[in-house]
Amino acid sequence: MSEQYRLETLAVRAGTERSQFGEHSDALFLTSSFVFGSAAQAAERFANREPGNIYARFTNPTVTAFEQRLAALEGAECCVATASGMSAILSCAMGLLKGGDHIVCSAGVFGATVQLFGTILKRFGVETTFVAGSDPAAWQKAVQSNTRLLFLETPSNPTMEIYDIAALAGIAKKAGALLAVDNVFCTPIFQRPLELGADIVVHSATKYLDGQGRVLGGAVLGKRAVIYEGVLGFLRTAGPTLSAFNAWVILKGLETLRVRVEAHAASAAELARWLEKQPGITRVYYPGLPSHPQHALAQQQQKGFGGVVSFDVKGGKDAAWRVVDSTRLISITANLGDTRTTITHPATTTHGRISQEARNAAGIGDGLLRVAVGLEHIEDLKADLTRGLGK
Repeated sequence: MSEQYRLETLAVRAGTERSQFGEHSDALFLTSSFVFGSAAQAAERFANREPGNIYARFTNPTVTAFEQRLAALEGAECCVATASGMSAILSCAMGLLKGGDHIVCSAGVFGATVQLFGTILKRFGVETTFVAGSDPAAWQKAVQSNTRLLFLETPSNPTMEIYDIAALAGIAKKAGALLAVDNVFCTPIFQRPLELGADIVVHSATKYLDGQGRVLGGAVLGKRAVIYEGVLGFLRTAGPTLSAFNAWVILKGLETLRVRVEAHAASAAELARWLEKQPGITRVYYPGLPSHPQHALAQQQQKGFGGVVSFDVKGGKDAAWRVVDSTRLISITANLGDTRTTITHPATTTHGRISQEARNAAGIGDGLLRVAVGLEHIEDLKADLTRGLGK
């Protein structure tokens, strides 16, 4: 689709290719395989000499529509869709790395990412150095001669650290490595890492791209030479595939992405300001607050500050759990990016399987709570949290 269109238009229109029936909405193709006109055509398709659908493990028109739409939003040459956000990260690693390679990863990433890099990939001879903090100098120090990938989330989950994408892109390029940025919290509406020098963007489409907590999905985006030759080859063989139905649901979610993420962010900013004034809270983590240590950097590389707010409750785990258990409206669940506001205690949920040392490095204390602000009225959310904070 022409680059002249703005993001709101691309979110609704990009990737649409109508069938012979002329449907207005995106079609859902539920099929495991595709029929060829002849044996010769089948051979050409399997040999990649003729474009077209082959088998739904790696080609499906509905999935392709999602890939093209998200690529247009991120400004990427191409996109490979996967079954989940974690399968997107796995596909990136398995498609682009080999035994003996080295990863530099931020300590402040999702707990499952820590497990994948620090435990599972280690079995295959891929070592990871986790860097605490966002200082580019610390990342430069961690780079080795065999470093092939730098990986980060910005903002990070759940402490909302902001990383200088352009600075880290320079470090990666100098080392002959790739920079991959998890863009889940900002989405392409608020941040476009490829424009800042990143090589790869990773998404858990389960979150804001779907936006209603309905399905799982993931995506890896970047230049065609990197994504098609590496990531797609792994997906085609190993099959961590996004289903056509899930792709169709997420396509519908993309149509309202800008409206939703702006509403999430507006409410999150108000909630963060309110939380800073509440007794019993020692710190609020939200990049839109002037008190955030990387507030200026967030203003520089983001167009908005996202819908997630974290905060430390005085009194540790017991006090934090009282806040969680006192809620009547907010959902106690670890998912985020939903229309419904959610709350979780990261130290015992999303980051509960990693070591205490790793949690300390990521700044995840026993009193930390993460709230993913939904689309309810902000005053109702404040009242719901007040019950627990008042105790």
